[in-house]
Amino acid sequence: MSPRSAQSNTGGRFRRILSRLSSDNGESAEDPLPGEDTGERGCARIGDCRDRQVVRVAGTLRTVTMQPRAGTPALQAELFDGEDSLDIVWLGRRSIAGVEPGRRMIVSGRLSVSQGRRVLFNPKYELRPTGQE
Repeated sequence: MSPRSAQSNTGGRFRRILSRLSSDNGESAEDPLPGEDTGERGCARIGDCRDRQVVRVAGTLRTVTMQPRAGTPALQAELFDGEDSLDIVWLGRRSIAGVEPGRRMIVSGRLSVSQGRRVLFNPKYELRPTGQE
């Protein structure tokens, strides 16, 4: 493939996305594009997650507190999925914008069990839009 044809393919895809976002044919900009993650699909229930398993779970934050661990700041939150909960700990953080009680989010990482509680340390996370429950 020549560099010119690669450029036209990229420009064509970009043009199609822009036209879809600005079209008035009933599709909205909030409709997912092919290959775009639409939210909580593929998320496991917290109760089904086991120690040392890589998980992706969704839920609502019940509590968010600053709990120092070994002299290091740590932001700790409890994520509840309607049946079970797990603790999320971000080491070295005092706060994270948007991480607050009542906020829906999706987190992923390697789960561990500490003192009988499920815990995710420094997970990847996605904040879900507010007001769409």
